Amino acid sequence: MDDTHGCPPRDSLSNHRSGSGTIRRIRLENFMCHSNLEIEFGEWVNFITGQNGSGKSAILTALCVAFGCRAKGTQRASTLKDFIKSGCSDALVHVEMNNQGEDAFKPEVYGHTLIIERRISDSTSSTVLKDHQGKKISHRKEDLRELVEHYNIDVENPCVIMSQDKSREFLHSGNDKDKFKFFYKATLLHQVDDLLQSVDTNLKDASALVDELEETIKPIEKEISELLEKIKIQEKFEEVYQQLLHLKKKLAWSWVYDVDRQLKEQAEKIVKLRERGPTCQYKIDRKLGEVESLRETLTNKKAQVACLVDESTVMKREIECLRQSVKTAAREKVALEEEYRHKCNNTQKIKDRVRRLERQIKDIDEMTIRSTQAEQFEIEEKMNQLKLEVEKAESSLSSLKEEENMITEKASVGEKEMEQIEYMIRDHEKKQRHISAHISDLKKHQTNKVTAFGGDRVINLLRAIERHHHQFKMPPIGPVGAHLTLVNGNKWASAVEQALGNLLNAFIVTDHKDSITLRDCGKEANYNNLKIIIYDFSRPRLVIPRHMLPQTEHPTILSVLHSENPTVLNVLVDLGGVERQVLAENYDVGKTIAFEKRLSNLKEVFTIDGYRMFSRGPVQTTLPPPRSPRPPRLCASFDEQIKDLEIEASKVQSEIHECRRQKREAEVNLEDLESKKRRLKRQCTQLEKDLTRKELEMQDLKNSVAAETKDSPTSSVNELHLEIMKSREEIEEKESLLEKLQDCLKEAELKANELKASFENLYESAKGKVGAFEEAENELKEIEKELQSAETEKNHYEDVMKDKVLPDIKVAEARYEELETKRQESNERASIICPESEIIALGPWDGDTPVQLSAQINKINHRLKRESEKYSESIDDLKAMLDEKEAKIGRKRETYKSMREKLKVCQYAVDSRWKKLQRNKTLLKRELTWQFNSNLSNKGISGQIKVSYEDKTLSIEVKMPQDSTSSAVRDTRGLSGGERSFSTLCFALALHNMTEVPIRAMDEFDVFMDAVSRKISLDTLVDFALRQGSQWLFITPHDFSMVKSDEKIKKQQMAAPRSWL
Repeated sequence: MDDTHGCPPRDSLSNHRSGSGTIRRIRLENFMCHSNLEIEFGEWVNFITGQNGSGKSAILTALCVAFGCRAKGTQRASTLKDFIKSGCSDALVHVEMNNQGEDAFKPEVYGHTLIIERRISDSTSSTVLKDHQGKKISHRKEDLRELVEHYNIDVENPCVIMSQDKSREFLHSGNDKDKFKFFYKATLLHQVDDLLQSVDTNLKDASALVDELEETIKPIEKEISELLEKIKIQEKFEEVYQQLLHLKKKLAWSWVYDVDRQLKEQAEKIVKLRERGPTCQYKIDRKLGEVESLRETLTNKKAQVACLVDESTVMKREIECLRQSVKTAAREKVALEEEYRHKCNNTQKIKDRVRRLERQIKDIDEMTIRSTQAEQFEIEEKMNQLKLEVEKAESSLSSLKEEENMITEKASVGEKEMEQIEYMIRDHEKKQRHISAHISDLKKHQTNKVTAFGGDRVINLLRAIERHHHQFKMPPIGPVGAHLTLVNGNKWASAVEQALGNLLNAFIVTDHKDSITLRDCGKEANYNNLKIIIYDFSRPRLVIPRHMLPQTEHPTILSVLHSENPTVLNVLVDLGGVERQVLAENYDVGKTIAFEKRLSNLKEVFTIDGYRMFSRGPVQTTLPPPRSPRPPRLCASFDEQIKDLEIEASKVQSEIHECRRQKREAEVNLEDLESKKRRLKRQCTQLEKDLTRKELEMQDLKNSVAAETKDSPTSSVNELHLEIMKSREEIEEKESLLEKLQDCLKEAELKANELKASFENLYESAKGKVGAFEEAENELKEIEKELQSAETEKNHYEDVMKDKVLPDIKVAEARYEELETKRQESNERASIICPESEIIALGPWDGDTPVQLSAQINKINHRLKRESEKYSESIDDLKAMLDEKEAKIGRKRETYKSMREKLKVCQYAVDSRWKKLQRNKTLLKRELTWQFNSNLSNKGISGQIKVSYEDKTLSIEVKMPQDSTSSAVRDTRGLSGGERSFSTLCFALALHNMTEVPIRAMDEFDVFMDAVSRKISLDTLVDFALRQGSQWLFITPHDFSMVKSDEKIKKQQMAAPRSWL
């Protein structure tokens, strides 16, 4: 760093120094220990010495008071009146300053000398500034402050005035933070830092104030925005009004064009009606010719039929007689056959009886022969064998019956299983039909979502509403479900639909009249059970306070629904209470919410699996899921549902196939069981027959044994032979009678065949004549029918000509004349409203009818009326209000903008000064170390000063020449008193060299120095003071004879203090 920085050469200072701001003279009256003291100072170096108590320090205190320092700032008193000498009422400090040169303070006002007088009394103090003639110039503190700032005389800065208290504190303090404070204050960095912080705080306050001011104009800006919106709406109304005028003109001429259209249609109708006359007359003439031709044909056919009637009558009579004869012969034949069959049966019975009698005689003979004892033993043995066979047969029969019962039970179980399988098949088929119906519905819903909420009836209803739209005050909203979507996917779809129910199919209208119109549309569309809700469409979206909602983290139905139409959500809130219906994941969670938590404002809880839970007082109700749930209709896409249902349908079809396979197996098993059962039945029947036969054999055997024990059966045999003879005689008689009956039967059969052949021959011969007669009769009927039809058509065409064609032509011609008159009247009325050229200039006619135009006009009028009720101001009033508010707010905006720009400039300046301050801090730290080393070198000492602005510390490092360890001593208290005072003095001089001020004062600066250090310190101080160029004032109680003599050095001795002894 260059030597001239902050410390110019002595010769240069001597040649150019003006002396402005130096103290020429000070006079004290009744100040502290001085009654009247006047001292003149040299312009360069001044030494004042004296004993303790002689008032040396009072001179520095007086200077501080003169320059505006407070009493506490001098560290000598708490109030200014304490400076008044004891026994006196006031005190005076009179200071004369040089005020010449280019640095002079207002030389045109004060001249070359400026006088400061500070008068102190018990109650007050005053400061007066005088010019060189002693004339009072000012008594304001601001002028004194301006003077002090001009000369940079900050008496609280230790580099300007270092009182004895500050000297002791500074010289003895080893605290790095105290040194930093000394450095920070001496270099005025503290003042600049505080000033910048104050300015930054003020800028922030000013910015906040501007923010508040800008906030005050936001309501006006909002009003301006609302006015602009109103003006925009009014301009739209103007466009709508122009559209209304245009529509009225079109309406006027639409009546004309409508009459023209009717005239054209009527002319075409008259042409068509006139064309119908000749056509109708041609049809009448043609039908008349057909009637005459048919009448002639009918006469001829009737004559032909009359001839055929006589022939057919005779033939029919003969056929009928022959048919009766054939029937009689057939009856006789049947009677003979019956009698013959009866006689044969009787004869056979007699023959059977003869055979039984012969067998009985034979048995009697055999029994007679077996009358020996051996035969008796054989009979008993046979009897025992028969008994064993009977028992065996009974055992076999019992086991077969048990087996049959088991098979019957198995068959019964199989039948029940098959019934159950058939029931499962029917259930699965029903489920499959249900799924197929759902898939069909979903595909239909995929094409048109509206059909999900009522099917094709809704489509028909919407078409009916479209046809009758002009009858509604406001278009109906519906179905409600078509206006709803789910917020978070399809998770809650089934629960939401279960909660809303039929509300999804409902329609919303704005009043009762619209509900009647909608009901008529429903009847027209065959939608009889239509649910209609009446609600005010003008109501805004309902805002529900949080305290009225269930306090739970689970979603409500309202929270998962979204609709572009606020009326739909309002209806769901007012009628369905969806804001109080909570959704739950499952049954357990729903039960906890509904019954255990006791939530306020809770209406119902719906779960995903279909449960519905609610409490009414102490009663807790849980409703199960519906038996046949329907697929969700509120989902955004039906593809996934269709896919799931198709998979489910495939599974159901597989189950049906499996059930059918099981049914076939069951049928096969059942058939096997039935065949086994039938086989067992046959075996049982056969066993029963065998058992019966054996039992009969046993009985016969028993009877034969019993018969042997009786008397001889000779008489019985004779009786049996006699009975056989009688029976044979009866058989012969019966057989001769049968031969006669057989002859009669042959004769009757022959007669019947002959009569049948005759009947067939006669019928074949009469068949041609009867067919010709029936054909002629059918032709006659057909001719009569055609004649009747032709006469009916002829009469119809004659009636049409008479009652329809001619009257219609007359009516159409009359209507045409009426329309021409109406056209002329409509043309005159339309021409009054606007010429036709205006309508033609707008382009070709779009075909709107007067009814459609009237509906549009009514709709626009209704809209204008409704909006005019909302906005009563005219567009001119609104524009005037807008101009007024914009003018009012424009000035404020400009003012606030200007303030903001100035604040921005100030902030930029403050930021720039902060940067400069940081740079100056770095430069001052470097310069301080350089100056400190320079001053230490006078004694052969080297050192360094380390300043930390972040930690607010300043440490001094010195190295003494006799110290061979070459380690730095960081704390000055580690040095001797003289070395510490000298190093501290070097530090102070380094600070002095960095400070520009016209006067400097140091009190008791050389305390605790030894003679050598004091000599070096004084020489250093004097050289520095002469080189630095300011006015210096050194006050010390020591002898200063060792100070070198120089014309620029002035030495003064204070009088010894008076002794009170």
